[in-house]
Amino acid sequence: MPRFAGSGHCLLQTRGAVRICTSTAARRGPTRGSTGKHDGPRARFFVFGTMSDLIAKAQIDRRLAEVITPVIEDMGFELIRVRYQGGKKPTVQIMADRPEGGIEVDECGEISTAVSATLDVEDPIEDAYTLEVSSPGIDRPLTRLKDFDVWSGYVAKLETTELIDGRRRFKGTLAGTEGDEVLIEIEEGTIGLEFEWLSDAKLVLTDDLIRDVLRARKDAGNIDETQFDEIETILDDEDDPKNPAGRAKED
Repeated sequence: MPRFAGSGHCLLQTRGAVRICTSTAARRGPTRGSTGKHDGPRARFFVFGTMSDLIAKAQIDRRLAEVITPVIEDMGFELIRVRYQGGKKPTVQIMADRPEGGIEVDECGEISTAVSATLDVEDPIEDAYTLEVSSPGIDRPLTRLKDFDVWSGYVAKLETTELIDGRRRFKGTLAGTEGDEVLIEIEEGTIGLEFEWLSDAKLVLTDDLIRDVLRARKDAGNIDETQFDEIETILDDEDDPKNPAGRAKED
């Protein structure tokens, strides 16, 4: 797999916390294939769910989201996910992006500075902790209902809180949304899962996803054209049936 421009991190020392800013390469690509509408039959499941989004799961995560969301949005960004991890080295992990995609390393640093100041005032966590601010990356988590429309046509892995027809994990091609349902095409056909049933959702890293995201960044002027051409050549070689290595298999 090729390496992408924009990867890097910065480590900043601040009062009460260590702030780490990380960034991967391209973030968002165009919607492929599906419009989010599906006219054919599909399976419907019924379970009791309690989650309205996947941005914050635990109570402390939701409290953190309440504190930092206004700060991040005032800066022109969106909160994608926040997680608090306890233990010997407590960590607050924040994932943010621009509404149109393409957050950079220095912008992660700006968010880290602003959020750190707010957390010092609100003090939702008593102990010292490490604050990490990162971009979603190419195989990004899907934490909001709208994400499943934006990334319709791409492969994703979904997990549910409860067993549905004997399973919790679903892998297939996203087919948009209908109401509060997430549509996904799996081997058995297209099924609809209520968004609140999901405990986790993430894009699967495929050649199509990499190529489309990088092409979107190239069109936006956020990636060097020479580098894009080199990466595209690598991906084309992997797709070539004459290549002995063949195409990389997905997990």
